Amino acid sequence: MIQFLFSILCLLTVATAASAQSAKRTLNDRDDLYGWEAVGRLDIGQDGFCTGTLIAQDLVLTAAHCALNRASGSPYEPGEVTFRAGLSDGKALAERKVVQIAVHPDYARHPNLSAEAVRVDVALMKLEQPIPYSVADPFALHSGRVAGNEVSIASYGRGRSEAITRERSCRILQRRQGLITFNCDITFGSSGSALLARNGPRWQILSVVSAVGTDGRQKVGFGMELSGIVAELKSALRRDAPQPKAAIRRLQVGSGKSSSGAKFISPGGG
Repeated sequence: MIQFLFSILCLLTVATAASAQSAKRTLNDRDDLYGWEAVGRLDIGQDGFCTGTLIAQDLVLTAAHCALNRASGSPYEPGEVTFRAGLSDGKALAERKVVQIAVHPDYARHPNLSAEAVRVDVALMKLEQPIPYSVADPFALHSGRVAGNEVSIASYGRGRSEAITRERSCRILQRRQGLITFNCDITFGSSGSALLARNGPRWQILSVVSAVGTDGRQKVGFGMELSGIVAELKSALRRDAPQPKAAIRRLQVGSGKSSSGAKFISPGGG
């Protein structure tokens, strides 16, 4: 099974054949975007873009390979990545700079595309300021079985970078050994987007899009089981959060008043 996965994953850069997927829809206006505002485009310096999804007002879930500078192999510096929630035709419902990034620690140990790398291809990005619930309602994480193996995806991608494209219904092909394979129509730029499964009336995040290959007949997407990974990344963000600088207040002798000294600098300089 694992060797078969390797052979597919190695085809990442050459899998260009289009899949005959149904029910794709571009979300161009405010009515279309309703319920999908938490999906956004991650503009990454000069390196292009990925897709990310809010899981809290100030936390974006995406792929680890979208969070690392290609030249240095280190997470992007504060301000180099911008999350543009609900971007449509050049206008976003909210824009926030990313000020902190946590990447799964095992990802760097697997530099080559492999099943081991896909299993940990997950990152969290903390925003400079929360996005209000009235603008975008974050997605919850899914756990357990998926009824009927039906999933959905909403992402940006090559040739569809200016608005979310939502594929209403695609299917899980296999879910085994920490990997999830699916037949959703993904392309470059779809990396980091959420694979969504229903829980009652709500869609919840089951996995993150990591890679694409082919089984010889159709394009196949790869993601990972998220159980435990997101909680670990949240802990890393809390542990490594930059400490705010202390405010300094200069007292005026005899006046009982104070004047500002150094300004309070919030984490990330926001």
